[in-house]
Amino acid sequence: MALRTNHALRHPFLSPLLSSKPSVRTGKFSVRCSSVDSHEARKLVLEAKEKLEKDCCSLPVGKNGRDDEDMIYWFLKDRKFVVEDAVAKLTKAIKWRQEFKVSELTEESLKSIAETGKAYVHDFLDVNDRPVLLVVASKHFPAVHEPIENEKLCVFLIEKALSKLPDGKEEILGIFDLRGFGTENADLKFLTFMFEAFYYYYPKRLGQVLFVEAPFVFKPIWQLAKPLLKSYASLVRFCSAETVRSEYFTAETLPADFRE
Repeated sequence: MALRTNHALRHPFLSPLLSSKPSVRTGKFSVRCSSVDSHEARKLVLEAKEKLEKDCCSLPVGKNGRDDEDMIYWFLKDRKFVVEDAVAKLTKAIKWRQEFKVSELTEESLKSIAETGKAYVHDFLDVNDRPVLLVVASKHFPAVHEPIENEKLCVFLIEKALSKLPDGKEEILGIFDLRGFGTENADLKFLTFMFEAFYYYYPKRLGQVLFVEAPFVFKPIWQLAKPLLKSYASLVRFCSAETVRSEYFTAETLPADFRE
């Protein structure tokens, strides 16, 4: 269950073009997709790549750039293999990565805010072999840090979690530990940013979100946030700390925050 060290440097996008069938799980596609076989998928990737080169030549190339075939393939899957839609969404994502300077985010540059312990990537996978991004809401004080600093930490940790995906796995688990949450921890703007980041820039990468031990004061925040999250709201599960312990981890892999 422990993470293997060679995963730490993996590209955050998988390389499904090497398989005989694209691994698609939603909409009209299935794990063994009959409507788009590997040959057709390859053609669509090259078509999207050529379109990006022609229409968006100013975009960067290389890893996470307009010629990154793994990234192109992932956005094609997300947009049900409609090239125009995939290119439009991918163009926005690449521009965002460039403007947000995602590649420049490092442990060192975020050391101060990371040391608050408000969020981190767990050292172990969950029982479904998903990397785990854990947020400790009681340690989040929006009045203390600039919003952009919280957003940078969020993106850095998403990237870190994705880099730990085992071969054949595509999604991560998000856990919001809401024990001790108070009104001073409420941050609708950040919650919205996080879900929008997953929707626009890391589509289909968030497998599930656990809201653990949500207190009564959190309910109004959720009622405001839920309509903004749209389909992502369906990924949320309200649960107890005991559920986290019994259903998502083994005794050896349980996060320290949930050990009794």
